[in-house]
Amino acid sequence: MKAVKQLVPPFVKRPLKRLLYPDWHKSLVGGDWEEVGQLQIDFWLKHGLKPEHYFLDVGCGALRAGVHFMRYLEAGHYFGIDCNQEAIEAGRHVELVKHGLTHKNPTLVHMDDFDFSSLNVQFDYATIHSVFPHLTLNSIIRCVMSIEKVLVPGGQAFATFYGNPEGKLNLSPIKRSHVTTYFDKPLYHYDFGTFEWICEGTDLKVEYIGDWNHPRGQMIMVFTRCHNQGGDH
Repeated sequence: MKAVKQLVPPFVKRPLKRLLYPDWHKSLVGGDWEEVGQLQIDFWLKHGLKPEHYFLDVGCGALRAGVHFMRYLEAGHYFGIDCNQEAIEAGRHVELVKHGLTHKNPTLVHMDDFDFSSLNVQFDYATIHSVFPHLTLNSIIRCVMSIEKVLVPGGQAFATFYGNPEGKLNLSPIKRSHVTTYFDKPLYHYDFGTFEWICEGTDLKVEYIGDWNHPRGQMIMVFTRCHNQGGDH
């Protein structure tokens, strides 16, 4: 059977997979589709998101949370980026249609270098959900430096991560209820001091929020841009 699967070319397997498993894209985010999507919009509404705000969803995937944000935001105010082209297309052609949200005119971009400035928008808020656990430290730095450039003064980016409570001196894996995280391979964990260090010399400050009832135990923090650099929508 394995040999047969290997003989089926990708251009045949992908359409067949989508026909037989219309929700295949939901498996890309590791489960908890409905729960985590609702968790995110509930959290954001409690932290000041308004329909008129411009919103950047970093690692939007197939729009697990994106459909909730789009439903709430004014048309044209949701921007989603992801490094997975298939996930982006599933969000565009499956989830948008299923939820009747095409009129919301979202901007969905395949992006793997965090070049948020290419979107030509200044954002009131950004979410970076379940992205840092998959990134090396240098990639996280690139992401945060890029976020700084596109937040309005006072704008905020909330990011989730797996914590390393013992700090950088702990090089051992950490076994959690659903996953095991590591110091130097995915899924990565980081001590909060690392994010404070990243923000040194920038217009960003970072604050630890902590537990927000994420089903897989990811903590959350917020980056706030403190100074005005003259950006406009």
